[in-house]
Amino acid sequence: MTDKRLLMVDDEPALGEIVRFVAEDLGYDVQITTHGKEFMQAFESFEPTTIIVDIVMPNIDGIELIHWLHGHDCDAKILVTSGSSEAYARMARNLGDARGLDISVIEKPFRTATLRALLA
Repeated sequence: MTDKRLLMVDDEPALGEIVRFVAEDLGYDVQITTHGKEFMQAFESFEPTTIIVDIVMPNIDGIELIHWLHGHDCDAKILVTSGSSEAYARMARNLGDARGLDISVIEKPFRTATLRALLA
């Protein structure tokens, strides 16, 4: 296992594969999940250094996962993705600030160069 581990949750599998391609090229071990429960299980064993969380997902959304990460003493860098309202992104950023989490926002659709810069 490398010292750079990326865990992603997004209900769009194709986006996960794009992220995998970019992150592995930067030397990350990558684990992609498509459901909140799967993400929670992977978090415990994978110990990510970077996390990508989609805000709008069925069942467990990104805001709920950010609350959950805070409760699990997460110190990973968190990238929140949103293709929806800027209000969701602002909510995630404010929640991160209030909880002491390192959160950045990347709007969908994003360029691979933008993702690469945030992961580098």
